[in-house]
Amino acid sequence: MNMMVKVEEKLYQNRYIVDESRPHIQIKSEEACQSCEKQACTFCCPAACYSKNETGGVTLVTDGCLECGTCRVVCQDKANIAWDYPRGGYGISYKFG
Repeated sequence: MNMMVKVEEKLYQNRYIVDESRPHIQIKSEEACQSCEKQACTFCCPAACYSKNETGGVTLVTDGCLECGTCRVVCQDKANIAWDYPRGGYGISYKFG
């Protein structure tokens, strides 16, 4: 009997309220992402908010962001992430904590 729970199942239990008018994370420069060799944000973000796009850059979708700050840490060499906490009433609400 396998008691493993998938990450996706755990993430689904959280509640996200997206602030459409003011995203709390933004990519400062698409060109900086295109010149980034690692693009670590695309595989380090636990919520998979970052993905490689067809132009060789990175696409950001803030829906489901865990507000953990991993993207800021892995992008330190380029410092291409503008990150702030969401406004009150927006962002993530953890079901168990």
